[in-house]
Amino acid sequence: MRLWKFLILFYFGGLCYLVLEFLWRGYSHWSMFLLGGSCFVAVGHLVNTRPCLPLALRGLLAASVITALELGCGMLLNQSYLIWDYRHLPLNYHGQICLYFSLLWIPVSFAAMVLFRHADRFIQKSVGMCS
Repeated sequence: MRLWKFLILFYFGGLCYLVLEFLWRGYSHWSMFLLGGSCFVAVGHLVNTRPCLPLALRGLLAASVITALELGCGMLLNQSYLIWDYRHLPLNYHGQICLYFSLLWIPVSFAAMVLFRHADRFIQKSVGMCS
């Protein structure tokens, strides 16, 4: 993937995640832009490299990738639990990830897969280049 295309998709994914979080919680944090962009590009990479996998498996894999990125971001940036705090939820790991949100990432990842495909095609048509 070319750098310019990666940056556009990253930016779009980051903005989409901020909007999603504002709708869900009413607030967000700058780091969620970076996490959302990373998740969007990772899910898009999964879509492009594993198109033959059954949809349910792609959803589970994408949710696992998002959960892993959330854990990494949480361990680095959320040690004081000021960004999010899952300690009160059952089946959490150090308050950074929990089963509830890991399962919620499945339908979110399906939406991200669809958005990624449309954004990717739009970029290719707009610029007239293929990656």
